[in-house]
Amino acid sequence: MRAFFAVDLPESLTDAIAAAQGPLTEAAGIDPVDPEGAHLTLKFLGEVDDGDHDGPDDGDHDGPDADVSLDDVLAAGERAVERAGVDPFACRVRGYGVFPSLEYISVVWAGIEEGGEELTELHEALEAETTAIGVDAETHAFTPHVTIARMRDGRGKEHVQRVVHEREPEIGRFEANEIRLLSSTLTPDGPLYEPVEVFDL
Repeated sequence: MRAFFAVDLPESLTDAIAAAQGPLTEAAGIDPVDPEGAHLTLKFLGEVDDGDHDGPDDGDHDGPDADVSLDDVLAAGERAVERAGVDPFACRVRGYGVFPSLEYISVVWAGIEEGGEELTELHEALEAETTAIGVDAETHAFTPHVTIARMRDGRGKEHVQRVVHEREPEIGRFEANEIRLLSSTLTPDGPLYEPVEVFDL
């Protein structure tokens, strides 16, 4: 299964995520994500062997070819939470950002104005513990964010640039008191996320 560690956003912020997506939906070539699945990815793992992988690898992933076991990942998650030593903390989600740049936009995200230090500590601990069991290391710097839309092409780039420059949506605050290991199943309607394990802070 494809899997990753994340902090889920609460249902109380679903409407605010949808409102932040609103101005972006006028852009051609943009695909808003499902607001109900909004989350902060801490560490993408790629394929994890959960003992239920019967068919051949389809090649549609960025991580190892399921040579990391679920048991190893769960143990790494427990060690990472202990290693980070982060207590429950407040997160504030506010404003827009893009990856990789305003000139070439592939992802539009909501930023983290409060809680970024704790999220980074959790990411670094997860990075250390998961790479130790064979998960690929990250190739870019960690930027805490909530993905809210993806762009298929550049037709709507100028519109998205204007929205990002002119608006700064206040999405809201919440307390992060756990991280989750989530599975991701790719479907024609977008990825479907399911919780696998919860790690309390």
